[in-house]
Amino acid sequence: MNQRKDTYRAALQRGPEAVVPRLVEVTRLHTRYVRVSVELDTGLPRDLVQWARPPVAAMVRAGAAAVRPPRSDP
Repeated sequence: MNQRKDTYRAALQRGPEAVVPRLVEVTRLHTRYVRVSVELDTGLPRDLVQWARPPVAAMVRAGAAAVRPPRSDP
């Protein structure tokens, strides 16, 4: 708990210049009654791949092992 507080305080003291800027794609929809802005983080696909690669690789290995025919010893 104490380490979490220290990390949080350090992050607050760093300020916005320490944050790496990311490219953001902005799409706007303006009508008479509705104004919507949608911001898409262009780094999101890379982050998803980094997050999802290990579990997907584990499932592929498990599936390959389940489908592989058992070896018959001569």
